[in-house]
Amino acid sequence: MQAEVEDRNAELADNYAELEGLLAATLDVDDYVDLEQLKRRAEHPPFPRWDLETPTPPPGLVPRHPEPVRWAPAPVTGLFNRQKKIQEAAAQAEADFLRAHEEWWRNDQQYPAYVESLHRAHVDAEALRERTLAEERAKYQAACDVRDREVAEHNAQVDRFIANLGYGDVEAVQDYVSIVLANSVYPEGFPVEYDAGFDATTAELKLQVEIPAPSDVPKIKSWRYVKASDEIVSTDLSARDMKARYASIVNQVALRTLHEVFEADRRQIVKSMSIEVGVRTNDPATGQTRFIPFVAVSTARETFVAINLSGIVPSATLEHLGAATSKNPFELVAANGSGVRRA
Repeated sequence: MQAEVEDRNAELADNYAELEGLLAATLDVDDYVDLEQLKRRAEHPPFPRWDLETPTPPPGLVPRHPEPVRWAPAPVTGLFNRQKKIQEAAAQAEADFLRAHEEWWRNDQQYPAYVESLHRAHVDAEALRERTLAEERAKYQAACDVRDREVAEHNAQVDRFIANLGYGDVEAVQDYVSIVLANSVYPEGFPVEYDAGFDATTAELKLQVEIPAPSDVPKIKSWRYVKASDEIVSTDLSARDMKARYASIVNQVALRTLHEVFEADRRQIVKSMSIEVGVRTNDPATGQTRFIPFVAVSTARETFVAINLSGIVPSATLEHLGAATSKNPFELVAANGSGVRRA
C-alpha cells in the first residue's frame, strides 16, 4: 500500500510539474511548420501478379517410339516333333511381330498430330498468359494513376496554400495558425482549443483560447496511507494554492500561445495579436453557457519578441503588456477587457 502511495504521489508530482511548466515546455521547441513537409509521395504496392510475368514453358521433346524389329522365336524343348514345334514357334513370333508392328505404325501415324496438339496448347496457354498479364498490368497502372492523381492534387493544394500564405490570404493565415497550434503538445488530460480570425487590413490575428475549467484541473495535494482503516486517502490543495495554480496556468497559456504563433510566423505576416484565454461554461451570473475570458491581451510583434520568456514571471509580463486579467479565474470571474491596450 505504501508503494502504491509513492507511485501515486510521484505521478501527481509529474502532472503538476507539467502544468507549472506550460510556458517553459515550448521555449525549446521550434514552432515553425514547414508546409513543404505536408506534401506527399505516391506509394505503390508491388505488382501483385508477378506469377504472370514468367513465360509458359514450351512442351518438352516427346521421343518417337522405335520401330519394332523381328525377334527370334522361343527355343523349342523336347525330343519329339521338334520340326513342327520350330515351325509353330516361328509362326507365332512372326504373328506377334506383325501385331506389334501394326500397333507401332498406328501410333507413329498419330505422332505428328500429337506433337502439334502440344504446340497449340502451349501457344494458347502463352496467349492467355499474355492477355491476362496485360489486363492485370492495366488494372495495376490504373490504380497507380489514381494514387498519383490524388497525390498531385494534394500537393497542388499545398502549393496554393503556401502561395496564399505568402500573400497574407485570410483563410491561409488562419489555417496555418490552426496547424501551428494543433502541433502544440499540452499535458494529457489538458485539452486546449482555438478559434482564430485574421484581419488582413491590420495584419492582426485574433485568437480565442479555450482551456479546461478549474473543476477539470487536479486539486489533490498528496496521497497517504491510513493504517487504521487500511486505505489510501487524498489530501486536497488549499483553496489559496488551487487559485494560484489555476491563475498561473491561465497566464502561461496566454504567453505560450503568443510565443508559438509569433515564432512559427517566420514571414512575419501577423504584425499583432489580440487573444483571450478562458473557459466555455455556465456563467454563474446568468446560468447561460458562454465563453468567460480570464486574460485579454493585445501586443505588437516587436513588443512581444523583445521579451526573454525564459526569465519572466508570467503575471508580470502580462501586466507589462497591458493585459486585463481576472481577479479570480478559479471562481470563473471574467477579466474586464474593455480597457486593454490595443496593438
